[in-house]
Amino acid sequence: MANAAPPASLPLPDLYARVQHHVPSMEWPSFASDIEAILALKRERNAVILAHNYQTPEIFHTVADIVGDSLALAREAAKSNADVIVLAGVHFMAETAKLLNPEKTVLIPDMEAGCSLAESITAEDVRELRKRHPGVPVVTYVNTSAAVKAESDICCTSGNAKKVIASLGVDRVIMLPDEFLAQNTAAQMPDIEIITWKGHCEVHERFTPQDIRDVRESYPDVVVLAHPEAPPEVVAEADFAGSTARMAEFVGEKRPSRVALITECSMSDNVAALYPEIEFVRPCNLCPHMKRITLPKIRQALEQRRHEVTIDPAVAEKARLAVERMLAVG
Repeated sequence: MANAAPPASLPLPDLYARVQHHVPSMEWPSFASDIEAILALKRERNAVILAHNYQTPEIFHTVADIVGDSLALAREAAKSNADVIVLAGVHFMAETAKLLNPEKTVLIPDMEAGCSLAESITAEDVRELRKRHPGVPVVTYVNTSAAVKAESDICCTSGNAKKVIASLGVDRVIMLPDEFLAQNTAAQMPDIEIITWKGHCEVHERFTPQDIRDVRESYPDVVVLAHPEAPPEVVAEADFAGSTARMAEFVGEKRPSRVALITECSMSDNVAALYPEIEFVRPCNLCPHMKRITLPKIRQALEQRRHEVTIDPAVAEKARLAVERMLAVG
C-alpha cells in the first residue's frame, strides 16, 4: 500500500511523506524549520549525522545520513570523510565515533544522553575481574565507556557477539556488561563458558514473558521479535531474537502481516515507516536517554559546535584497538 501524498501546502512535502504516519501534519511545520536549518548546516560544515535506530522518526527519516544499530554506526563512522560527525544517539556511541575518527570533530546534541549499561561498569571493575580470572579474555559490549573499552581485549555488539567470541578460539571468556546478552549468547555457544556481569538495559530488562503472552492472546497471528538484551525467558517466548538491524531485516524479508518488536518504542516507528502495510503491535518501552536528542538540539550542536566529545589520548589508544579488533572480525 503506497503512502498517500501529503498536503501540498506543507513545507518539505517529500520528507514529510516519509513520516506522515507518525508525525501529525499540524506538528510538521515546527519540525520543518529545524530540518531545513540542519540540512543547510550539514552542507556548510561538511557534517554527517549518524542516527541510532532508537531515534524518533522526524530525526531518523529526515536529517540522518547514516542510520542503524551500534555496529552499523561504528562501521560507518570509520568510513566517514566528513569534517564533523553529529551522533544522534547516546554518549558511548559518540565516543566510539571519536575513537575511530580521532582527527574529526564529533558532537553529541545532549551530553546527558547516557546509558544504563555504560553506567553499570567501570574500568576498575574490569581490572578486578581480570585479577579474579587471570588469562581469560574480556569481550566488552560497545554499550560501554571508552575507559571500559580500554581495559578490554575486544568489543562486540548484539549483532556480532557470537562471531567475536568464536574468533578468540578459547573455551572461556568474560563478557561485559549486559548480563542478559551474555546469557542469551551463552545459550547459543554451549561449549564456551561465559562469565557475566550484572549490567542491564533499562529498556529491555522491564519486559516479561507475560508481556509477550498478553500480546499473543490479543493478536494470535502476531510474529514477535525480541532483542537479546531482554531476559532469556523473554527471548524464549519470542519467534526470533536479534539486534535492531536483524529485527528490521527480518521484517523486510518475511513481511509478516502483524509484528511486535520487543524493544525501544521508536524502533517500531522507524521500521513501520518503511512498511506501512504491516501492522505493528507496540508493547514497547521508551529509552529516556535516546529521547534527549531532538531536532533543536541537533541544530544547536551544528550552529554552535556544542558538546564536542573528547577522550584522553592514552585511553583512546587502547580503546580504539578493542573496537578495531571487533571491526576486523565483522
